[in-house]
Amino acid sequence: MLENVFTQIGIILGLAVIGGGLAQMLRQPLIVAFIAVGIVLGPSATGMVAHSSEVELFARLGIALLLFIVGLKLDLHIIRTVGPVALASGLGQVVFTSVIGYLIAIMLGMSPVTALYVAVALTFSSTIIIVKLLTDKREVDSLHGRIAVGFLIVQDIVVVLVMIGLTAFGQADAGVHLGWEAAKVLIKGALMLTVVALLMRYVLPGLLHRLAHSQELLMLFAIAWAVLGAVTGEVLDFSKEVGAFLAGVSIASTPYREQVAARLASLRDFLLLFFFIELGSTLDLSTLGAQVGAAIALSAFVLIGNPLIVLVIMGLMGYRRRTGFLAGLTVAQISEFSLILAALGLSLGHITQETLGLITLVGLITISASTYMILYSHQLYERLAPYLAVFERRVTHRELDALTDIQDEIDVVLVGLGRYGAALAANLRDSGCRLQAVDFDPAVVRTHDQEGYPVKYGDAEDPEFIASLPLKHTRWVVSTVRDQAINNMLLHGLRQSNYNGAIAIATSSQRHARELSEEGVDLVLIPYADAAKEASEWLMAKLGNWATQDEGRTP
Repeated sequence: MLENVFTQIGIILGLAVIGGGLAQMLRQPLIVAFIAVGIVLGPSATGMVAHSSEVELFARLGIALLLFIVGLKLDLHIIRTVGPVALASGLGQVVFTSVIGYLIAIMLGMSPVTALYVAVALTFSSTIIIVKLLTDKREVDSLHGRIAVGFLIVQDIVVVLVMIGLTAFGQADAGVHLGWEAAKVLIKGALMLTVVALLMRYVLPGLLHRLAHSQELLMLFAIAWAVLGAVTGEVLDFSKEVGAFLAGVSIASTPYREQVAARLASLRDFLLLFFFIELGSTLDLSTLGAQVGAAIALSAFVLIGNPLIVLVIMGLMGYRRRTGFLAGLTVAQISEFSLILAALGLSLGHITQETLGLITLVGLITISASTYMILYSHQLYERLAPYLAVFERRVTHRELDALTDIQDEIDVVLVGLGRYGAALAANLRDSGCRLQAVDFDPAVVRTHDQEGYPVKYGDAEDPEFIASLPLKHTRWVVSTVRDQAINNMLLHGLRQSNYNGAIAIATSSQRHARELSEEGVDLVLIPYADAAKEASEWLMAKLGNWATQDEGRTP
């Protein structure tokens, strides 16, 4: 292991680039490549990052930002929409997977205690990996993406309770009582949710409005808030994921969430690289031994059985087979928590090193295979759809209600609320137009937000922010910003997001107007000229009326 930390990080980044480049050439997922780099750097090969505190730090920061951004996208309205199905499918999958996994482990000849650990380890899925894949596919905001994130958070809470219970069970001789530990968890959870609710209501909206006058300060606050949320979750004996997620939810109802999420996306992806490398480095292949047969059997159950369990539950609750299938694929792997749980069982003397190796191998197989399954989920569904009809009710009432709640069509996304943009917004709103406005000035955002139509704080030059807009259900995107560079970046972002609606852009330059027309912009607005034209038409109409009246008075 290298002593110089800077050199170590440089080598890690260099190998990650090489591994990622090879994966791209071979059209393989980057996540699998980064985990493979971690294995090479881990104890099974070079041992370079074994127990590296620096890599662990970067990985934890990446996890905090990832779950924070997920929380940003789940405001209270969305939580109410998908909450029941997320809770039911999350808890149902935990129960059924545990029971069936336990029976399979017993059939493989394991002792009851070992079988229990293996069954519980098969239950939990990796929130970090799934959210990263859904984010890359831009499916976090889809119905199945929101449901998946919901039951993954439910799983995280359950795994925390399980680990607290195992720790208390292992310390029973020291006078630790499981009932008291459970009561403490409930009290801490209620306290945490109450504090978050109070901050959302009385503190955060005003604070963010002040900070938004400086982009650098707003981003610094967002990073600090994500990390502090993760720290709070850990201090209260919840996971970092739960704490960071709640930190994101706490500002999800503000107009600044899309801009914050867009600006943090690149930093999140960079830091998550270290999570995947650390995950690979913890997979000690020397412990696998003769566990291949059992690992294949258990992996098959995770890859096929877990999605089927979710598919059945969601079908019974009134969701379409497609939504159930796509959501179910997200539980087709075990979590990094499963490895932590196995390590805890080993330290308590409940399982052996061979069992830890078995769970590790199952993790390696299922994480790799499920990555491909999720990336090609739509192609898989097309092939399997005829066989999945049995999992769907004739009337998918819950899905219809959910889609009505989260997929409202928008007539116009209006970028820029200056004098011209504000007047245009007022006229559109008075005409009954379904409007979503965007502006970069926090004072303007607050003012117009109080006028009864939704306003987002964001930068039209940021492709990540453009991608966060509801473009799929938007008919027109109108920019009243007359800066040529900003409008060019806006067009680039819209094309990158595969926007298929119409585009209107304002400009003060006739030359730029011609360029925009050549680039396929549907409507070019020239505010001063357009205003003069409208005034002249109004005057001509009045003059015409007067001429008619004069003719009527002529003898």
